[in-house]
Amino acid sequence: MPESAEHRSREHDRDREVSYSRPMRTPMPGLIHEIGDLETLETLLEAGASLQGSRLQGLDLTQVEDDLLARDDLTGLVVLGGVLTPALDRHLRTGGAVIFPADPAAPVRPYRGTLYTAAELYDGLAEHGYEQTTDARAYAWLQDSTIRHDAYVTVLRAIHDDAMTDALVDAVSERRVVGVMGGHALARGTVPFAEAAHLGFVLAEAGYVVATGGGPGAMEAANLGAWCREEAQLAPALASLGTVPHFADGIGPWAQAAMDVVMQAHGTLPAPRPLRSLGIPTWHYGHEPPNAFGDLIAKFFSNALREDLLLHHSTEGLVVLPGAAGTVQEVFQMATRQYYEVDGRVPPVVLVGREHWTDHLPVFPLLRALAEGRTMAERVHLVDTVDEAAAVLLG
Repeated sequence: MPESAEHRSREHDRDREVSYSRPMRTPMPGLIHEIGDLETLETLLEAGASLQGSRLQGLDLTQVEDDLLARDDLTGLVVLGGVLTPALDRHLRTGGAVIFPADPAAPVRPYRGTLYTAAELYDGLAEHGYEQTTDARAYAWLQDSTIRHDAYVTVLRAIHDDAMTDALVDAVSERRVVGVMGGHALARGTVPFAEAAHLGFVLAEAGYVVATGGGPGAMEAANLGAWCREEAQLAPALASLGTVPHFADGIGPWAQAAMDVVMQAHGTLPAPRPLRSLGIPTWHYGHEPPNAFGDLIAKFFSNALREDLLLHHSTEGLVVLPGAAGTVQEVFQMATRQYYEVDGRVPPVVLVGREHWTDHLPVFPLLRALAEGRTMAERVHLVDTVDEAAAVLLG
């Protein structure tokens, strides 16, 4: 069913509610500009700048309808989804604009110009249960065999992921990002979980954005630590989460325990506040829910794209906590980037857990052999503790 005006208003309020002080991109003459937030469009309209060549992504244009109805420089303007009145739709098309309609059946906005928040992905969790949340409905949309390979739906998912990619670039622009990898099986209430949270806090306090795969386990722990603005927040948060140790105990209770921690802190955090914690999960692993402790969440339908972007944006290095197949895959994806010095950079990789990475899974010896004689030889480290890992990155 089409979105109601009330729903759109709530969604817009959530998008505006969390501000991370990223620089506003001011369109330059003669270029194609992707505009994904209303503030940038309002600035452009107030300045009388040309709209030609602009791409408006997922915006509620009814809020600037009078300004747009007064414009005739519409050739080359492309409107990707969003909200328009019939009168504005006619005016834009008559003026030479191209309009791609939204799909009211889609559980997500394919043309959105912003990353997600946990509140958006888990909208309705407490009232209706996990299965009715945006996150669960998007996973069901991906798994629906009747439309899984439908060309139109495939295009919408690809457009969504492209919009996520752009929004992610905006979010991390000019920020120092450290990736933290680790297994999804790490349970809340354990010492390793608390240690991973401590690592996230230390890195965020040092000025880094802590990026993870956005899921449960070690990823949640690192995001939690980075999300905490004061060290005193960590202990009570860990205690609360420990009451529901793992998402296998039920995604709804697992997610609700985290959302309770977030909501208890709501209103005590400064706004706008700096971006410290970033989750980059995927609906490909939809059985693994996203953790709630990313200040922003870039969720993708394509796992391959998501993994590449997570490593690409970990510009200041990668900390790898014990994990299994998925973590090993990410280690060697980063090793490939180090080996070929992709983008002219060789970010450090720090493996945590000597026994795990030499005896249980002999990843480190292979990395050392691969790195011999190359720049990456000095950028691959093996340590025993998260404090040692932080010390490597903090120099």
